[in-house]
Amino acid sequence: MSKSKTTRDSAFADGGLSATLDRLIIEVQELYLADRIPWVVGYSGGKDSTATLQLVWMALEKLPPEQRTKQVHVISTDTLVENPVVAAWVGHSLDLIGDTATKHGLPIEPHRLTPQITDTFWVNLIGRGYPAPRPKFRWCTERLKINPSNDFIRRMVRKHGEAILVLGTRKAESSGRASRMNSLEQRRVRDRLSPNSNLPNSLVYSPVENWTNDDVWLFLMQRPNPWGYNNKDLLTMYQGASSDGECPLVVDTTTPSCGDSRFGCWTCTLVDKDKSMSAMIQNDEEKEWMRPLLDIRDDLDKTDDRDRRDFRRMNGTVQLFHDQPIHGPYLQRWRETWLKKLLEAQTYIRQEGPSNVASIELITPAELDEIRRIWVVEKHEFEDSLPQIYEDAVGEQYPGKPMDDHLPLGAEDVRLLREIVGDDTDSPHFELVRELLDIEQRHRAMSRRAGLFDALQAALRKGFYDDREDALDRARTHRRRKEQGKDGTDQATEDLIDIETGLIRLIPIESSRVS
Repeated sequence: MSKSKTTRDSAFADGGLSATLDRLIIEVQELYLADRIPWVVGYSGGKDSTATLQLVWMALEKLPPEQRTKQVHVISTDTLVENPVVAAWVGHSLDLIGDTATKHGLPIEPHRLTPQITDTFWVNLIGRGYPAPRPKFRWCTERLKINPSNDFIRRMVRKHGEAILVLGTRKAESSGRASRMNSLEQRRVRDRLSPNSNLPNSLVYSPVENWTNDDVWLFLMQRPNPWGYNNKDLLTMYQGASSDGECPLVVDTTTPSCGDSRFGCWTCTLVDKDKSMSAMIQNDEEKEWMRPLLDIRDDLDKTDDRDRRDFRRMNGTVQLFHDQPIHGPYLQRWRETWLKKLLEAQTYIRQEGPSNVASIELITPAELDEIRRIWVVEKHEFEDSLPQIYEDAVGEQYPGKPMDDHLPLGAEDVRLLREIVGDDTDSPHFELVRELLDIEQRHRAMSRRAGLFDALQAALRKGFYDDREDALDRARTHRRRKEQGKDGTDQATEDLIDIETGLIRLIPIESSRVS
């Protein structure tokens, strides 16, 4: 049974700090020289990854230049919603790592990894309407953290056949981590290299695996940072918040994500409260500019957000759980609200914050363009409200390109349509008519209108309800008939389009023929 992190013996207890470091540096050198497999060092800017990279740096520095032939890639995953203080720290650190390594002839190359534009937090939450992440719907970790690092590692494997991951994981972090690392130890293919079950042809080396929390800080305080950062500033940053830990390189779902650690996403709703950001604001008046971020995060973290979400799932279906609908994406007005709040916070921070955040990007131009495309093209919201939201919040004209080719109606036409169909932008009837008009416009210029009827049918199935209660009644009726069918009653539903009254509606009927 592994000891807890409070009782674990120091890794320096036997030989002292200097002797232990000397042995470890020799071990790192031997593993580095043993083959041609490239190394990938996970770097988050926190204490454990800093200590790990510092050890590798010190080992390579002591090798003759002619032996420094194998590339060492330092990767840091930026989710684009990192705590801004930490993001600035890591970004500057990566710049120093690259410049200093080149200056000293070290084969160390830093890489800042980001999610694909379709995977970013805001594209999914504001664009597609994904609700804020929850433990049972944790859609963010894989998209923001796992995929970027794994994609890089797989590229290394494809190019070189194998890759060795050098990580700052430690057994003293938790009993679960110790148990997992001990299990992998028993399957080591050679000294100190453990297999990685999630990434084939990759091995894991954890040089500080037996270090305690105090060991890490002792090393960082006693040995200067070789690429020019001040480790005492790192300690100060840790002291500015309340909890202990950092966001590690996340390569699988078993690795603790940023949600339970100090260095995490400022938008994280997987914890009850963002204690680190709250502590930073409380402990340092100069970080008061971060308060709008905390307000947005807390607003996202609404326990019961059903009033903000569509009663239909993303594909338009109505699904019941305990006789109530399983709610889907955020409604249009709430997606627009989140964007407005985010841009207003960005504008405030740029104007009121310190000089180092004067050009901060809480959301990138590429994300804005993709959100706009999703709203107009995929969600048929051809009001194209994003440019106006941007102008109102930022005070500048939206820099994106016009989307006239995707807009079947102009702003005045949309206003008239809303008056005719209904003033409520969340009205199923308004959404249905708007989507049908959009579909017709898109297929008008096609020589072959392939997919037209499928698109029309999908729109009708999603939007023919009178309102939420009508949708629930129909879903309950459908479920009851299915249950009766299982009991031997031959019941079914068939969709017919009744246009005699001038209103398009789908009417469920029994399986008997209609005369």
